[in-house]
Amino acid sequence: MTLAIRYTSEEDWQELKRVRLAALQDAPTAFGVTYTSAAAYSDDAWRDRAAGRGPARYILAFEDQQAVGIIAHLPKADQVLELIAMWVAPSQRGTTAATRLVAAVKADAIANACQRVLLDVSPENARASAFYQKLGFTFLPQWEALESHPHIQVQKMEWINNENR
Repeated sequence: MTLAIRYTSEEDWQELKRVRLAALQDAPTAFGVTYTSAAAYSDDAWRDRAAGRGPARYILAFEDQQAVGIIAHLPKADQVLELIAMWVAPSQRGTTAATRLVAAVKADAIANACQRVLLDVSPENARASAFYQKLGFTFLPQWEALESHPHIQVQKMEWINNENR
């Protein structure tokens, strides 16, 4: 099986919707949006997301024609990208899928001369925290409540782009 990593196009909207909703069901407390709110998005809203007609850009990992992973990023001020929506299907955990999705965001940061990539993670999510640290992210002393679950505190992590310094 060959794993393909690529940005979504409008034609991918149904796979984007399917994998995003699967992520929200699998790990409901890991994201800033709830399954219920995302499931209520119209098909046109999913098409817009897939086409990049919004602030976030989505990248999917495909095995054959089925999306098995998702990552997205948002441009922030001061040459910063914010990594959001990171998830891979249980069948892909322990493979290269997650690493390749993060690498795609890092490549975009390098190509666009972004100095940093930021993300939020719950330190209690030891697997995710260790994964990001393995990829060069470090914890910052910045905490905030997860928007979808305000009782959960997430900590900011950053990756510094040394290619453009």
